[in-house]
Amino acid sequence: MRVHKIAAIPADGIGTEVIAAGLEVLAALAAQDGGFRFDVENFPWSSDYYLKHGYYIPEGGLEKLKTFDAIFFGAVGSQHVPDHVSLWGLRLPIAQGFDQYANVRPARVLPGVKSPLTDGQDIDWVIVRENSEGEYSGNGGRVHRGLPTEVGTETVIFTRVGVERIHRFAFELARSRPARHLTLVTKSNAQRFGMVLWDEIFAEVAVDYPDVKTDRELVDAVTTRMVLKPKSLDVLVATNLHADILSDLAAALSGSLGIGPTANLNPERKFPSMFEPIHGSAFDITGKGIANPIATFWTAAMMLEHLGEAKAARQLMKVIEAVTAAKIHTPDLGGTATTADVTRAVCETIRMDQAASV
Repeated sequence: MRVHKIAAIPADGIGTEVIAAGLEVLAALAAQDGGFRFDVENFPWSSDYYLKHGYYIPEGGLEKLKTFDAIFFGAVGSQHVPDHVSLWGLRLPIAQGFDQYANVRPARVLPGVKSPLTDGQDIDWVIVRENSEGEYSGNGGRVHRGLPTEVGTETVIFTRVGVERIHRFAFELARSRPARHLTLVTKSNAQRFGMVLWDEIFAEVAVDYPDVKTDRELVDAVTTRMVLKPKSLDVLVATNLHADILSDLAAALSGSLGIGPTANLNPERKFPSMFEPIHGSAFDITGKGIANPIATFWTAAMMLEHLGEAKAARQLMKVIEAVTAAKIHTPDLGGTATTADVTRAVCETIRMDQAASV
């Protein structure tokens, strides 16, 4: 039997609720399949943990995480800890420390889900986000604090190796999809150094992929295209900041942030990759039992695919679509179902699949 070691880090807010739901669904899938199982270890790293200990990740924590096949992450962020402290204390040390440079965020309207766009069914995108440098490099500083002349600098870092590898990843992904279409998103009219480097390297890499159709769009212009001409887009590649913003828009146009999945990949598999829903901590609904677990389930399907369990990944997506088509929706999708209701429906559908196949 194949055993997959999973590090579960629910962290903050609704992360604790949806990761528990995700693990329940993964256990149901493993039981149904019979060919693999999960060895899960839960890590208590969170903002509460930080407030108690003074750090998010204890000494030796990253070294321990290296021993796992994948990381199943909830959300980080607390009303009691500044956002830059929590993000740089937990998520970014993992993503950057494990060179998870390819952040992959698919978006499409699931059956039974209503998009705010009249032609929302045309949404079928994958946003590829450079995840290791760019605007989130953490390079900068502040001087003359508290004085009228105070200055804050945020230096964006783009390296040729970092830009080229994310472009190649995006081209390979685009090549694997029916449309074979890749859109480069930058802001090179105003940002004439780093963004122009992005454009130039993209053109160089494109020569190796003559079978992939390409186009280029400025980041502000692509937002209008996402809304007005969704069918004109397929795979998009953008910087850390630009793709972070665009993927939230993509999830909202698909119906809700509560259905948006993410994979933070180390494509070379030198380190474990991390899988997380995009919705964040969601303080406003934490503890109410109404968080939408669909994003986490879709994220789990991406994790299964990464782990080599393609059959189980396909089955999980089929089950997710059956449940959303049945209108078992949490309030963010206009329904009245709870997190537990959706989780129960997914698990029961998995078991029904098992019974039908016997």
